[in-house]
This record gives sequence, structure tokens and C-alpha cells, in this order.
Amino acid sequence: MTFKINIGEKSGKTYKLEATAPGLIDKELGEKIDGKEIKSDLEGYEFEITGASDKAGFPSLKEASGTILRGVLLRYGKGMHKKPRKEGKKPQKEPKPKGLRMRKKVRGKVISEAIVQVNLKVVKVGKKPLSEVFASPIEAPAQ
Repeated sequence: MTFKINIGEKSGKTYKLEATAPGLIDKELGEKIDGKEIKSDLEGYEFEITGASDKAGFPSLKEASGTILRGVLLRYGKGMHKKPRKEGKKPQKEPKPKGLRMRKKVRGKVISEAIVQVNLKVVKVGKKPLSEVFASPIEAPAQ
């Protein structure tokens, strides 16, 4: 299974990678994982799984167990960002109605074959800096 992996550093820089990482399957959000399980160049690194989403864009939620899609009652935050449809285009006094909760679809916290994107955070730095690992060679323009 090929995952789109986003690796975030403390500095705010994010590195993107597409890799076949069977070591990620059956891991949960919040678990720590060795860099070797993702790519051999990331030896010595330790990452924490911070988030994931499936091919339809449904986010994984830490509070939802398992791997399947579920309808969960959510407040504003992860998985719910839009105003409800019934509000329309009229300006409201408050941008978000206070105390509003809506039922939204989310995926469980366990990473499975249905997951496409995985977000990771660097916990322990390895030998090489990530800028060297992900540096792409710059080609000179042809004249």
C-alpha cells in the first residue's frame, strides 16, 4: 500500500513523501514509529503519528476506535469546519453558532488499507538532517 506521508519538523517545515510502508498498517494515532519502517534513509529518526485521512478525505479521529467510517457528533474543530447549510449567506452575529454540534463521518484511529495520507511529527532526530534526505538534485537548464 502506497501512502502519502507528510513529515513535520518543529521549525514548521513539512516534507512530503510517497512510500510503501507496511510498518504503518495497524498502528494507531499517537503511536511512535521508527524511521526505518518508512524509508531506509530515515534511520535513527522516531516519528509520532498525528493524523491520517482516507481517499474520500474523511479524517481519522483519535476518539473513534477501529478502522471503519463512523458517524460521530462533533463540535467545531477537527472534522468539522463549515457552517451548517440552513444558515445560508445572511450575516450572523456570531461566525459560529454557539454550542452547535453536527453528525459527521470520520474514520477510526487505526491505520488500514483505506488510509491514503498519514501525517507524522519528528520526535527524535537521526544522523542526517531531513533537508539532506529529501533534497532533490537541481538540474542545470539546457542551453
